[in-house]
Amino acid sequence: MYAWSRNSALYRLSRRMMTERELADAIGRKARQKFEDISEAQVRALSVAAVEFGRTMLALDDVAYAEIRARSSARGGKSRRAIGRKLIEKGVDRETVKQALADTDDFNAALVFARKRAFGPFRKVELDEKRQAKEFSAFARNGFSFEIGKRILGMEREEAEELLADRPFA
Repeated sequence: MYAWSRNSALYRLSRRMMTERELADAIGRKARQKFEDISEAQVRALSVAAVEFGRTMLALDDVAYAEIRARSSARGGKSRRAIGRKLIEKGVDRETVKQALADTDDFNAALVFARKRAFGPFRKVELDEKRQAKEFSAFARNGFSFEIGKRILGMEREEAEELLADRPFA
């Protein structure tokens, strides 16, 4: 069973980055399916062995995972709040999340979000009251503050494109 645990961990970690909790949950879930009459103590032991193997192979690092996900999510237009919530859901501890989010900029991420959704300066239709409410709501649902949304929705297209071109994570 331990050999299966190591091989399964190696397979999963070779396909994508995972947090320790994600790997432990996946190994536990698969062990319950694969082995009949397996006890919870055995499932936990297999999960712990898989996580230790992942650490030993240097393929499992929650700090690196959080930093990489925070940078790529911010480049993709996600807010600090949304990124933090997702990392915590994945099992990364709050202090690591806080450190990973230290360098992210909500304003740049909101600009990317606005460009993706054709909001504010990237709008292709006329602005009316309904459209403005829709855009503010989308910013709020995605974790951006009212001030950031108001600032971006009031920008001119040239200014927004210039800021996107000058952003450090382009």
